[in-house]
Amino acid sequence: MSAHARRPLVSLVVPFHDEAETIDAFFAATLPILESVDTIRFEIVCINDGSRDDTLDRLIDVAAGDPRVRIVDLTRRFGKEAALTAGIDEAAGTAVILIDADLQDPPALIPAMVERWLAGAEVVAAKRTDRMCDPLMQRVAAALYYRVHNRLSEVEMPENVGDFRLMDRQVVDALRALPERRRFMKGLFAWVGYRTEIIEYTRAPRSGGRSKFSGWRRWNFALEGITSFSTVPLRVWTYIGLAFAALSFIYGAFIVMRTLLFGNPVHGYASLISVMLFVGGIQLIGIGVIGEYLGRIYHESKQRPVYLVRRRYRAQRDAAAHPASKLLQFPLKRTHAARRRTPLPATAAGHGARKVSFK
Repeated sequence: MSAHARRPLVSLVVPFHDEAETIDAFFAATLPILESVDTIRFEIVCINDGSRDDTLDRLIDVAAGDPRVRIVDLTRRFGKEAALTAGIDEAAGTAVILIDADLQDPPALIPAMVERWLAGAEVVAAKRTDRMCDPLMQRVAAALYYRVHNRLSEVEMPENVGDFRLMDRQVVDALRALPERRRFMKGLFAWVGYRTEIIEYTRAPRSGGRSKFSGWRRWNFALEGITSFSTVPLRVWTYIGLAFAALSFIYGAFIVMRTLLFGNPVHGYASLISVMLFVGGIQLIGIGVIGEYLGRIYHESKQRPVYLVRRRYRAQRDAAAHPASKLLQFPLKRTHAARRRTPLPATAAGHGARKVSFK
């Protein structure tokens, strides 16, 4: 076996959604760094998460000239968590690195990650030293969220550690075996555990474009994280109900005693209505909390796939024998994170390239 074949394969998984402005800068910065690490082989798995600009065309242009770049085109925008799941499923490497395309996560950390992995670390996670590149309100909200989540959840999520990380194959297989369809990846990374080392870095501004994560998406993302890993909000409403029942009993006893001792004058309509409105609001909030959990159960019970793949693209291995623009298109292997890979049936050249099947 050649020395090249003995080097482990590392898969770089990159989700893309309307990132046409950043693609050239991303590959210009990332490819030289990966090529400089002579202890590994690498592949780049690009997940097109329903981009509406020319992201896919630009990725195809890159992949046409480099067989180390693979493209997985999802049928629509499923969200970043689903795109990461698709990338983890598609990655063939002994280790998998997750990174964003906007270069806020510096590719320059990859050699250090690989070095620590080869030294025995099972997970090498990148931690931001600060959040100064974020707006003030976003920094405050992030700090508050980590405190609330870690107080409510049994699984502690390290603060300021995002998706940028290297994971050994056994960690990747553990993530793929999890049955959730509504996936909060940061929580799942913490839940599976494994021996983890931290590398700190200062996050840079975006290399181009703008963030696709609106305030409303961040709010929903926060709710997803809490309801995925904690039932404390449900328990809290049990305690609130007990507290109101106790107060009602005490107040009822007071009314009875006052009536027996001093009679029963009719007054207090304003205070009575205020109390009723307050209690009604509390009840509606409690129903909303229960609804969040019921919604998760509803979505999980439908057992829909996490994502669907329209097509896969990869250049011919033999660049001398085939034009650089000629791409192979692969059929869908599987669409759910918990299923294992299954061999594809052999197809004649030029036929069956768009076949899609579900199991």
